[in-house]
Amino acid sequence: MDDTASPMIPEPDSKKYTVNSDKAPENGAVSTPEGESGPVELKQRISLLNGCTVIVGSIIGSGIFVSPKGVMEGSGSVGLSLIVWILSGVYSMIGAYCYSELGTSIVRSGADYAYIFEAFGPFLAFIRLWVECMIVRPCSQAIVALTFSYYVIEPLFPDCTQPDDAVKILAAICIMVLTFVNAYDVKLSTRVQDLFTYAKVLALILIIITGFVQLGRGQYEAFLNPFEHTEPDIGKISLAFYSGLFAYNGWNYLNFVIEELKDPYKNLPKAIWISITMVTVIYVLTNVAYFTTVERKEILGGAAVAVMFSKRLYSFMWWIMPIFVALSTFGGVNGILFTTSRLFYVGGREGHMPQILSMVSIQRLTPMPAVMFMGALSMMYLFSSDIYALINYVGFATWLSIGMSIVALLVLRKTQPNLNRPIKVHLFWPILYTLVTVYLVVLPLYASPVETGIGCLIIATGIPVYIIFIAWKDKPKFIYRYMDAMTRTLQKFLMVVPEEKKEV
Repeated sequence: MDDTASPMIPEPDSKKYTVNSDKAPENGAVSTPEGESGPVELKQRISLLNGCTVIVGSIIGSGIFVSPKGVMEGSGSVGLSLIVWILSGVYSMIGAYCYSELGTSIVRSGADYAYIFEAFGPFLAFIRLWVECMIVRPCSQAIVALTFSYYVIEPLFPDCTQPDDAVKILAAICIMVLTFVNAYDVKLSTRVQDLFTYAKVLALILIIITGFVQLGRGQYEAFLNPFEHTEPDIGKISLAFYSGLFAYNGWNYLNFVIEELKDPYKNLPKAIWISITMVTVIYVLTNVAYFTTVERKEILGGAAVAVMFSKRLYSFMWWIMPIFVALSTFGGVNGILFTTSRLFYVGGREGHMPQILSMVSIQRLTPMPAVMFMGALSMMYLFSSDIYALINYVGFATWLSIGMSIVALLVLRKTQPNLNRPIKVHLFWPILYTLVTVYLVVLPLYASPVETGIGCLIIATGIPVYIIFIAWKDKPKFIYRYMDAMTRTLQKFLMVVPEEKKEV
């Protein structure tokens, strides 16, 4: 951490902030509501099962329920679209395999940010942090919360448009509830993630079983000539892969909270293999089920596939599918909030975000300020009309940062050959992944140059912020005094302190 960015604030005496101060241990450790005793820090409370639900719950959102239009539009045929879904899962697995080396050799939360910081230094790491924290994640959370609202309300307005104000208010309530949950207790937030991941997987299994029943009834016309209408344009096929890979976004989310994962050297790779294999199988079989009932033209028309599927096959019980989609998106909001708050937290710890964001609640042992800041930022975007455009503008930045992380693996192999690597992947895999990722970064420049150009300008807004707040070391003293006073005030109000230094 760069201590010169802002004078370090002395840690308040933890003993006077304990739940039972008269029983506080003499070494300053605190007693948590769960009866634990120890230093003020984020605890390793995420089990292997929790890790799997973080990954699965982050990957599976509303897209697979609503419409696989992008994949079908780019591939043109049923057969090629299924191949795209399979290869997208394999490609995600390769990336996750490389991340298992990074995550077990650099055991710091923050994922891409931590790896880029280690390999390329603070500037590029800050730019990654800036785009992800200030635009991509809060925008994504706002969009997923709005999707949750639409599907909760849909059964109440089956034949008309949902009221916009009601949708936004319900989305705001969703974000506020989950902000409270994540600020209150890590175990409670992981239980929420577990529960809603089970719900979305159950919904997809229901679709898959129904699809097999349809096949048994002879509804397999779509598979008699699966490659009919295959798109001959390689550029459009590439866009199909782009859509498919976006559906797998979230495979690296467990790396963002790895400091809280129990036995990360064993559980990180296990969670990755279990989760991505499961999601790939579920995605492919779900699309097979769709094709037994929903025609190719209907998918290309942008139909809400899962809802149409349920209306045709579940009769008056069709409404269960919008409810399942709502549950899925609710879990998605929780996953984004849970992982992104740790990104803010690590950024604050490294001096790239306000110091208050790096502090831990002394009573709840959660990164409460980071959680609250993420929730508030998402609420701001919730009432903007341009959040979808912002995501499109900087979407390629996601692939750029992931690609840079994989390149960081190659760089660290050369610059730090003696780094402890419990998992060491063959260099063929990061090189292959890097080459494909370069193509995915360049593709938007060709397909949508104007939007990508705007995205580059948005990313560039992080440069003056870095120069003024990070690189400029000799700012006037009154600025430091004001920042320190604000931090102390917030510390007292939220009852948070800096995490105790861990031995490395």
